[in-house]
This record gives sequence, C-alpha cells and structure tokens, in this order.
Amino acid sequence: MTLTPTPDRAPLLREMTAALSAMPDPTACGHLRSFEDEAAHALGTGHAVAVSSGTAALHAALSACGIGPGDEVLVPALTVIMTVAPVRALGAMPVFVDSDPATLDLDYEDAAQKVTPRTRAIIPVHLWGRMGDPGTLAAFASERGLTIVEDAAQAIGTIRNGRPAGTVGTVGCFSMKDGKILWSGEGGALITDSGQIAEHARAFRSHWQPAPPGEAPLSRLATNSRLAAPLAALALANLRHLPALLERRRAQTRYLLNALERIPGLTALAPAADEEWNGFSPLLHIGLSRPRAFAEHLAQQGVPNSTGSFRLVPCDTRPPFPRPQQPCRGTAEILDHTLAVVLAEGDTQATLDHYTDVITRAASTWTP
Repeated sequence: MTLTPTPDRAPLLREMTAALSAMPDPTACGHLRSFEDEAAHALGTGHAVAVSSGTAALHAALSACGIGPGDEVLVPALTVIMTVAPVRALGAMPVFVDSDPATLDLDYEDAAQKVTPRTRAIIPVHLWGRMGDPGTLAAFASERGLTIVEDAAQAIGTIRNGRPAGTVGTVGCFSMKDGKILWSGEGGALITDSGQIAEHARAFRSHWQPAPPGEAPLSRLATNSRLAAPLAALALANLRHLPALLERRRAQTRYLLNALERIPGLTALAPAADEEWNGFSPLLHIGLSRPRAFAEHLAQQGVPNSTGSFRLVPCDTRPPFPRPQQPCRGTAEILDHTLAVVLAEGDTQATLDHYTDVITRAASTWTP
C-alpha cells in the first residue's frame, strides 16, 4: 500500500492571492460568503456560519440556543477544555458526563442521573472523529427537552447510521485549525437548518451587527470572532477539495494501522459497524503496562499523540472546575489506554514509516 502525494497547493495560492488583492474590504468578504454557501451545500444543511475558531463556533451556537446564566449543559469529560470554555463564558454550568470504554460513546445512565430541572442542552463531542450512536443521542435529548449542540471539531466527513457529524442536533460546530482535515490555519464554522440561529450567530460574531431582523445593531453584547478574509480563502479552497482531503486522511490512518497490525500490546480500535469514520486519528488500545507512560514515551520519541503530547486528561479533573465527587472513571480508562496518533495533511509515507518503526521498537522493549 502506498500513499498518494501531498495535495497540490496551487488552488490555495490562487484563492489567497485573490483575497489579498481585494483587501482592505471592511464591509464584506466574497470568500466568506462563498465559503458559507458552499459549506452549507457540502454538509447538507440549510446554513453555515464561519467564525474565527471551533471554540467561537460553540460560543455562538450556545448563545443562539439561549444558553445563559443558571443553565446547566451536559458535556462529556472525554473532551478538551476548549469545548467547555464557551459554556462558562455564557454564565452556564458544565455538568460532566462519563463515557463507555467499550464504545467511546456517552454513558447515558450517568447522563440521565445528572439531568436536573436546570439542564438545557447536551454537547456530544466526536473526539478523534468518532461518533456515538445518533439515534440514542436524539432520543435521550428529546425525552428530556434538551438542545443538542454537536462539537464535531474533529469529525467532518464522519457519518453514522446515515447521519453526518454535525447534523444530528440543532447546531453542529467544526474547527478549521491546522491539523484538521478541512483547515484554514485558524477558523471554525457552525451549521444549522435554523435561519434564526444562523442570523443570531452572524450577529454574535461581529458585536451584534448587522443585527437579526427586528433588533437594533449593537443592542446586545457579543464578540469579535469573524473569520479573516485570507483564512476564508484558504477554507474555501480546501472545501472544494474536501473529498480528496478526507480520502487522504483515511488512507494515512489505514496505512499506519495496517503497519501496526501485529505489534504485541497494541490493538486497533475499529469504528462501529454503521459508522463511516473520517480516520481523523489512528486509534489503538494500549494493552501494555503503564499505558499512559508508554504514550508519553512515544511523544518524547517524536510520535505525536493525544495523551503523550497534549496531556489529555478527563476534563472534569481540570483545575478551572470543582473537584468532582465522583470522577468519570470510564473516561480516565479510555484516555489512559488509548494511543491516538496525531496526523497532518503533509505527513508522507516516510513519516508514517518512521512512526511505525518508533512504535514497534518501543512496544518490543517496553518493560513492566
């Protein structure tokens, strides 16, 4: 098996040149409008709103869904702090929910126990591009009157049971930071079928101007989270090649997992039978002793991964949040035993062969 060459960068350069030649243009951005129109069509939704980051997308989406002071929002502990920051910024309280080590999906028994009269929304997080069961999520939220705001930052292109990531709930939020499959350096977007939510998000990203119909500009406090024109140009150029970018990431992940198939102590975490995974990050269960230390050792040897490089821990244990009375132990088990290799579009076959050699040597010499 061989990988295709790195994608041609000429389209990116053409769009960047066009964007720069039109600047400064403080009143509008042709690339931004084109990106939003084409993203909505590509992702199968009525509206797309581009913003400056995935965190900004969640912030605007939660605001548009009416989340505010006194509200509670269910959030998996299996996430990064960037998911939770917008909840706190709006004055709401995150309530951390455990995940099932067997499926990586939410632990719905735990979630049900944590619903209160103040619970208004749930944020499923499709970490590593993997989706939980959309039917179970939709039924859980519907029975309790909860709004679903998906954190699909890493999951563009993943489909489960016919439902693309980002389209299961009221709003889906994506990141376009470097390393994401659809990237623009920095940036994000939200998608929704609700025109009202889209109008709110567009106002929210620009200090409430232009305001939604019937409201005055600057009549609410909002943010400056616009997507800069050159970044919109990059996003647009990459969006037009999204199928090829998805196939490249899937091919990279297949290549690495195939190469590591017979390494003792490492077992690939296969997606669900009804899941078309985008292959965002090669995932392996670490069956060796001291699994987190093994992931940290690989990071020191030049194999970037979620726990070893970025010290990913259950979000309920992060310092900004009260110490949990009952820690999310399923989440801790997942993170301690999962090797999630961090990939980028530019990773070549030589890069992946190097990762394979390092991981193979490390696993064969690892001591209890």
